[in-house]
Order: sequence, then C-alpha cells, then structure tokens
Amino acid sequence: MESVPYDKRTGKIWFNSKTVDWADANIHILNHGLHYASCVFEGERVYDGEIFKLEEHTERLFYSAKRMGITVPYSQKEINEASRNIVNIQKVRNGYVRPFIWRGSEMMAISAQKNKIHVAIATWEWGSYFDPKLKKEGIKLNISSWRRPNPNSIPWDTKAAGLYMICTLSKHEAESKGFTDSLMLDHEGKIAEATGANIFFKNKNNELHTPIPDSFLDGITRREVIKIAKRKGIKVVERKIVPEELKEFEGCFLTGTAAEVTPVSEINEYKFKICDMISDLNTSYQNLVRKKTAA
Repeated sequence: MESVPYDKRTGKIWFNSKTVDWADANIHILNHGLHYASCVFEGERVYDGEIFKLEEHTERLFYSAKRMGITVPYSQKEINEASRNIVNIQKVRNGYVRPFIWRGSEMMAISAQKNKIHVAIATWEWGSYFDPKLKKEGIKLNISSWRRPNPNSIPWDTKAAGLYMICTLSKHEAESKGFTDSLMLDHEGKIAEATGANIFFKNKNNELHTPIPDSFLDGITRREVIKIAKRKGIKVVERKIVPEELKEFEGCFLTGTAAEVTPVSEINEYKFKICDMISDLNTSYQNLVRKKTAA
C-alpha cells in the first residue's frame, strides 16, 4: 500500500496546459471518463531525471486516443515538452509519469460527441512495482479466471482505461489466494499476459518464447527486451502458447514499464528457475534505461 494517498500529496500537476497545485487538479464527479471509461493513459519511467522512451509513449498515447475517437487538443511535441517540464518542476529523479486524456462533463450519456477533452500529466518518485525481495526471488502467479476479450470486441491495442477492469479483478483474485499477480489467457484459452506486463518463457534450448500480441498490448519494454535478446544471439520465438506447455519451460519473466524485467518463480503448480539468462537480460535492461553501457 502506498504510504501517502495520491490525493494527499503535494507539488504540481500539468493540467490542460497549466501547471497547478497538486490539490487543485480536480474535476467534477460527473464526467464521462469516470462513468464510461472515456479515458486513455500512459505509464512512463523516469531514470536519473530522464523519461525513458518518452516519444514512443506519447505516440502510443495519441494512437490510443485516436482509437477511442478522441482528438487531442495538443500536439505530441507539446505533450513531450510538458512531460519533461513537470518532471523537472517536481524534481523527480527516479519515478513514474502518468499522462492521461479523458472526456469531460458536457454530456452524461453513452454519446459524448460534445464533451471537452482534458489532458493532465502527473509525476512522482517511485521505486519497484513489485516488492524488491519478491522480485529477486521470483514472483508467483495464478492463472486468472478472467480472460482477455476477443480483439473484435475492444480496442485491444491501446491503453484505454476500461481495458484494465479485468486486470484489477484478476490482480485482486491473485492476491486473495496468496499470489503476487495473475497470468491471463486470451479468448481462445492461449497464454496472453500478466495483469500489467507481457510474459516470456525460456525453454531447454535457451530460446525465449513469448505470445503473439494479437489481443493484448505489444509493450514498449517487451520490444526493447526482444531487441536486447537478439543482440545477445538469443533466439526469440513469438507464437501461440497453451497452458499445457508450462511444464516444458525452465524459466519465466515479465516485462513492462512498471515491472521492468521481473522473474517468475511459479505459475500455479509449475515452478521456474531464476536462470542466468533472465538475470543477464535484467542487467542489460537496467544498463539501457540508465545509459550505463550498450545493452
């Protein structure tokens, strides 16, 4: 649990082109984003005062908005500049950035054609998404009873707020059973992802296998880790993976902006090793984000 609730923190937030006090960044409770999930967002990491892959995140934010029929009242350049500025104002060295876009309060029904579009960017110091001790030992996943929906039914390749409803349900289900997070299957019963991260498996031939992102987000961190692995000469296979194959894999890890590279030690009854390959990929990723050496 966070030590200070987010509505009780201090500092500044970029809100519709203005820098406002944290406590004054408020909206009316009757807004379309809250009631009908007309909201898209990004999650970005700050390392040593710089936002990692900012341009890629902003590009995806605008893509998500377009898919949701939202016209953003700012350019990508303006959002990039605002993001960097608010990080500097907040003096965040190692933390998180949350830009988000939502429909306002002009109409309160399914249709929201006349609603004003709002944009805000908040940032704060933030460490590990998972408990550092658990991350070192490997986290434990259950297999969620909830599944990623058919891609024909949702804007599956976006970071739209409504898509995370089943992620919260899955995460709560996992935690109530003593697990750290949950592995979600897709609508066909194939392995998809964790609640907020992509998943990789290492087999006995030292290959990495990962699900094809055709019904869930192709994460920015996922793509970076694939690049790192290929530079190291590791074969990466993107394919459909069924749960029955879990017993064949030796290692497993998650990737994501928040999760970074997180080893997995168990998925239900299946156990995995924290192998050298995963540790090396994690080290290379940390070197990349902190610009220490070439990954």
